[in-house]
Amino acid sequence: MRGRDEIHVSPKALDLLRILVENRSRAVSRADLQNELWPSTFVLDTNLASLVKEIRHALGDTAGDPRFVRTVHRFGYWFIGQLEHAVEGGDAHGAVRYWLIWEGRQLPLAAGENILGRSPDASVWIDISGVSRHHARIVVGANQVTMEDLRSKNGTYVGGRRISAASPLADGDQIRLGPVVITFRIPPPAGVTETAPAS
Repeated sequence: MRGRDEIHVSPKALDLLRILVENRSRAVSRADLQNELWPSTFVLDTNLASLVKEIRHALGDTAGDPRFVRTVHRFGYWFIGQLEHAVEGGDAHGAVRYWLIWEGRQLPLAAGENILGRSPDASVWIDISGVSRHHARIVVGANQVTMEDLRSKNGTYVGGRRISAASPLADGDQIRLGPVVITFRIPPPAGVTETAPAS
């Protein structure tokens, strides 16, 4: 929907958009997208490019100045748009989300292992010089979130301290990977708001 207007796309284009959104913390390779969209079928690269063009047209996006779908040269595509999560019925019980904030963008962390690095196959792709291909790892467990350096060249720092073993993360921790500074956030549960004290 755009306002009250319905924007129509083909089923394949909608499938592609869903895959990109679900994997929005990283770029998805053309090979992986083709396997998801056309399993056990040989298709031309132009088929995938046509679907991306269709999505961009529906979203009012462009390849030259993308706001939603970015082309990763010689690799694939990455959904870079901002999302708002709507909880139906207002019940978010048991839903815990962890985020990284980098350059104004919110990057969600999945349960389990999240690799941060310059390689396009990293869970959180940071294509910046000084960041190793597989720089660090964040593990989201049932009761805590930990961070560990993966023998990176320039080191991993949490709160200004270089870490060498798995270290727990707390809300607001500043993480530095080489020249890149990222903030770890644990948003409050849905419906919880802060109230300013009465003056």
